[in-house]
Amino acid sequence: MSPESSCGEAFFQHAFPHERSGLTHWRKRIGDRLDVLLAESLRVAHATGAVKAKDLKRITVDTTVQPKNITFPTDAKLMHKAIVMLAREARKHGVPLRQSYVRVAKRAAVMAGRYAHAKQFKRHRRELRFLRTRLGRLVRDIRRKTADDEGLREAFAIPLSRADQVRRQEQRQRGWKLYSLHAPEVECIGKGKAHRPYEFGCKVSIATTNRRAKGGQFIVHAKAFHGNPYDGHTLGQVIAETQALTGVEIERVYVDKGYRGHNAPKPLRVFRSGQKRGVFGTIKRELRRRSAIEAVIGHLKTDGHLGRNFLKGRDGDRANAILTAAGYNFRLVLKWLRALLAQFLAALIDAILSPSALKTPS
Repeated sequence: MSPESSCGEAFFQHAFPHERSGLTHWRKRIGDRLDVLLAESLRVAHATGAVKAKDLKRITVDTTVQPKNITFPTDAKLMHKAIVMLAREARKHGVPLRQSYVRVAKRAAVMAGRYAHAKQFKRHRRELRFLRTRLGRLVRDIRRKTADDEGLREAFAIPLSRADQVRRQEQRQRGWKLYSLHAPEVECIGKGKAHRPYEFGCKVSIATTNRRAKGGQFIVHAKAFHGNPYDGHTLGQVIAETQALTGVEIERVYVDKGYRGHNAPKPLRVFRSGQKRGVFGTIKRELRRRSAIEAVIGHLKTDGHLGRNFLKGRDGDRANAILTAAGYNFRLVLKWLRALLAQFLAALIDAILSPSALKTPS
């Protein structure tokens, strides 16, 4: 393979086409106004005829988990990462350590994983005690040697607090836990999946059109929620923001059973799956279409970036959810335009090749 073909250019390029952190700066400038991009995708879809205003009046709402780009957190992994992080920071700021424990901590973390896999839990707990003891020694050593320097205390404040949290937390404790040293905003969410009991990231609410429009099933709202809120307690905010985004008043909302006890402003317009009272005719047919949102979420995770979020912090979680939804809508619009172009070209070819067009005047 030639260098030109590997970089996608006609001639080999010796520099990147743009600055690496340009998109990061752009997201920070945009801030919390990324909803405008989602609204623009719906405006383009409406202008091209892919979706009508009446399609936006009846929506389906559901939540999913947006996993963060972190490894599966275990106590051995977290304590080993904390030891490596503190040793790296000490070397960076010129703090002499009595011992870094990096080499022995790596072996202990590897052996802890092997013992847990072999169900030798007594030996597994022995390696965890070894890691916890060495991490405590390292934390106390750094605190002693930075006590007289205000600048070093500020530089080590966050790393030491996170390492101390990792050292003190237990596997099955209640309350907040630290699951990643570089992404402390990560939460453990269990959605009851057999193949994936626990996911580590944040909860995302997705709202789509209930009826499949001409161009497909468009997303009308997407938002990341932190703190793992109850699904029903997010519905009122989702409905209000969707109406503000689309400019259309919502007539009916279809949700799953996880939205019992919701806080919607007009509860009689919300219909849950499995509900019997007030469900007949058109409402019954539309309620059967509620599960179509699961396929949309699957496309967001496989075709988009909802399956693994690489953006930093809580702002990155919010931006990734909205950008993924906007990209999904734009892909539907492009598909719709390709279909229109194919129909136009087919009609044009039929008109050119029709017998009436081939007749010559006598």
